Amino acid sequence: MPIRIGVAGWSVPSKLAAEFPSAGTHLERYGTRFSAVEINSSFYRPHQQKTYVRWAASVPPDFRFSIKLPKAITHEQRFVGCQDLVTRFAEETSGLGNKRGPILVQLPPNFAYPGEIAEQFLHDLKVIINGPVVLEPRHVSWFQPEVDKMLKRQHVSRVAADPARFASAALPGGWNGIAYFRLHGSPRIYESLYSVETVQAHANSVAALNACGTDVWTIYDNTTFGAATQNALELIEALKQPHGHLMD
Repeated sequence: MPIRIGVAGWSVPSKLAAEFPSAGTHLERYGTRFSAVEINSSFYRPHQQKTYVRWAASVPPDFRFSIKLPKAITHEQRFVGCQDLVTRFAEETSGLGNKRGPILVQLPPNFAYPGEIAEQFLHDLKVIINGPVVLEPRHVSWFQPEVDKMLKRQHVSRVAADPARFASAALPGGWNGIAYFRLHGSPRIYESLYSVETVQAHANSVAALNACGTDVWTIYDNTTFGAATQNALELIEALKQPHGHLMD
């Protein structure tokens, strides 16, 4: 199973420009070093299918995109009456072809677990997308054994986030076919660079999960000052050490 490492967005920080080819678009240059990227702009606005087609053509065959579900679905409609929105999103992102990876469903912090509404929505989303889904809930009510069982039934993985709002949010949950880490920077969210020791510890966790047959994604989101790109490059190097191996 693959280990995928990337950043939320594909900008190339000027201070790290020497780590990338000098020619090509940012995405083309980014794709020479990383095997994955998380598209967050889709949360705020739709992109035309032809835009996704262009992005897919810019990266190597084994590259994958994760895409954040629009906030109209997660924050405004809150899973209710949004099948048309999901269908539109699926059609747009189908432009990525087989390079479309997990759909990231991030929920607002005040969105409590709505029971059957959630299970039905995730079921329908999986059918329409016909691909993997990862969920980032941020209300404590989602971190209960019965919710974990529901996610396993639906083959939906719960995101592991840092900083975590509570201890269980730091660990992957739900379906164990994918482990998806979103690392936002700590102590200053979106800003702080993770230490070499922290990156190494995460590499150990990634290697252990991957050895159990789990598809592991790590997305660094501490992008404000370019720390995400540096940490992602460091993680790639850490996984090349004897304790584990990097698979594209």
